[in-house]
Amino acid sequence: MDKRVYISEDERQRCQKVADAFAELYELEHIVVMDVGRYGFVKLQYYIPERGFENVITFTDSKSMFEDLWQEWLDTRLYLMGLDEGMDDPDYEEVYQKLPKEKQQELISRKADFAKRAGMHL
Repeated sequence: MDKRVYISEDERQRCQKVADAFAELYELEHIVVMDVGRYGFVKLQYYIPERGFENVITFTDSKSMFEDLWQEWLDTRLYLMGLDEGMDDPDYEEVYQKLPKEKQQELISRKADFAKRAGMHL
């Protein structure tokens, strides 16, 4: 049996920091990020009882994991803001463009906050 390792221990620790930094996302959206040992980390998304998770994405690189979770957080926030505005199926870009410039900047500046929590340099 092949015992290949797909992620270094250092990268696994960096990925764990990224996963921890985005903990609030898991409460907003049906997402779970898990350490799967030598395989890296997986993001499980959109659970359907009869079939399991619709999306399964594997990460072995903390930078790509950070960017994916950042985009997921931003999209989720924009979607929820659109729903609050009475939109039936909010388009992320449309919601963003309708926001005041200050609110747009506030959202975008959160990326630096997540990066700091994750120990990432942008």
